Amino acid sequence: MSMVEFGTGTPIVFIPGLQGRWEYSRPTVQALATAFRVVTFPLADEPSSGFAFDASRPFDSYADHVRTVMNAAGLDRAIICGLSFGGLVALRFAAQHADRTAGLVLASTPGPGWHLRPRHELYARLPWIFGPLFLIEVPLRTRPELHAALPDRSARRAFTRHIVRTLVAAPVSLPRMAARARRIAAYDTRLDCARITAATLVVTGEPSLDFVVAVDGSSQYAQLIAGARSAVLVGTGHQGTITRPEAFASIVREFAAAASNAPDRGRVA
Repeated sequence: MSMVEFGTGTPIVFIPGLQGRWEYSRPTVQALATAFRVVTFPLADEPSSGFAFDASRPFDSYADHVRTVMNAAGLDRAIICGLSFGGLVALRFAAQHADRTAGLVLASTPGPGWHLRPRHELYARLPWIFGPLFLIEVPLRTRPELHAALPDRSARRAFTRHIVRTLVAAPVSLPRMAARARRIAAYDTRLDCARITAATLVVTGEPSLDFVVAVDGSSQYAQLIAGARSAVLVGTGHQGTITRPEAFASIVREFAAAASNAPDRGRVA
């Protein structure tokens, strides 16, 4: 079973985004590790995960993988934190395993009813042909966010170097990313929101800066999940957890402290 651990303290399981590799969120993981024991891993459908992924029941299989990782790490309960696509995995796990979810953090997660734009649907259907166009398009779409989150040019260069180094060390698979993107529309998150009993935090960037997932959609989880709280990473968009990792970690620390003092609606004392 492929997984890595950082830090000590309250356990938090970090589920990566659409790339499928936790390495792209290394700054986030390292910032969280200053206060938490962070357990993270590649998504279940990554060959490096060492997990037998079942594509016929994708989100159930992703959730099964999270449970298997927790078992391997010796964790009975943990805060489950998912970034973007990983937030959907976290939501599914929390809905199925309330007894093992000490808290739920959804960061820039596609909202209910999210679907690919027609152009991106074409990309996803023919990733080997159009995937390179998508990769070229990403920097152009995220440029306004990066300039807002990282106004210093040297900081933007450092961020770019991190992404380039990660692409070399942990290359992504365009077909697997495309398959994940196409699975999102088939997942009815509203049904699972009604089953969440753990304290929940919904984190987004600013609406004008997230060019990947609509903030208005992500924010719906704060209304659909009973008692959920929301927070905004100011001056960021979809990549706020890695452009401002310390700010994200601070928000999660505050949430964890409050959640530890609140009764768990799904657990009997």
